[in-house]
Amino acid sequence: MSPNGSDRSPRRPMRRKLLQALTAGLVLATATGCTYKDFPRLGMPTPTTEEAPRVLSLWQGSWAAALAVGVLVWGLILWSCFFHRRSRTKVEVPPQTRYNMPIEALYTVVPLIIVSVLFYFTARDESKLLDLSKKPDVTVNVVGYQWSWAFNYIEPVPGSKGNAKTDPNLATIPDRFKNDFPANAGGVYEVGVPGERNPQTGNPGPTLWLPKGKTVRFVLTSRDVIHDFWVLPFLMKQDVVPGHTNSFQVTPNQEGTFRGKCAELCGQDHSRMLFNVKVVSPERYEQHLKDLAKKGQTGYVPAGIAQTSHEKNRETNNL
Repeated sequence: MSPNGSDRSPRRPMRRKLLQALTAGLVLATATGCTYKDFPRLGMPTPTTEEAPRVLSLWQGSWAAALAVGVLVWGLILWSCFFHRRSRTKVEVPPQTRYNMPIEALYTVVPLIIVSVLFYFTARDESKLLDLSKKPDVTVNVVGYQWSWAFNYIEPVPGSKGNAKTDPNLATIPDRFKNDFPANAGGVYEVGVPGERNPQTGNPGPTLWLPKGKTVRFVLTSRDVIHDFWVLPFLMKQDVVPGHTNSFQVTPNQEGTFRGKCAELCGQDHSRMLFNVKVVSPERYEQHLKDLAKKGQTGYVPAGIAQTSHEKNRETNNL
């Protein structure tokens, strides 16, 4: 019996709380709305580019490593709690162990190994994802501004005269990107506003059209502050920095309309910086560019803020 005369064990409330916690965890794990097909992606959208599976593989590998470390740590904690608990018949303090060199070496070396392995795979995949050695089939200058997006399609389009390499609106883009611009690319553009919506899906923001099966290079520039260009199922995003030009390229392999957003807190209406990406056949893509030209949206809109002297020096030294 307990000191107050009750025969209720003091351990029962703790067991009840543990049961409640396990039940809550089970509910959270099963109420996410994911199917068995979604679970292997661990929260990632279905990849829609040729490059996206590399990102997904790195994500899954990181989760696997984290789970292995978690199981090891939880196992050691539970083992210590169970095997080193104080006996009911003894009250003395158990022997204290200090300066155990094998243990200290273990918890120093193992984290270094884990970090080194993660660093290797991250650096390997990053170098592949940011590789621009392949000349793109399509180049799009993505311009971020408060609070929407503009898309300069750097293409030779019938009805649009000019040259992207010498166009003053694209003067802030470094020559290393312009070297891969197609010749005599008069180009067309699309300018978005926050209240705009895609007519097919009703999703807010302007719509960027891309051809399926073609390598697309995004040249990212900003007119004001730092934004971040993120197409969700591409599993790839990159900062859009004023005074600095970033770039990456993907090959869409699935038609459809996908959501995109700014992934960098850029001010009061950051949440309204949404856009859509419509992947279509190459024929429909070419027809869309012609339709933009017929609307009078020829040439290019200003790409953004000019490069700083520091950034120009960095690029010069890296050439």
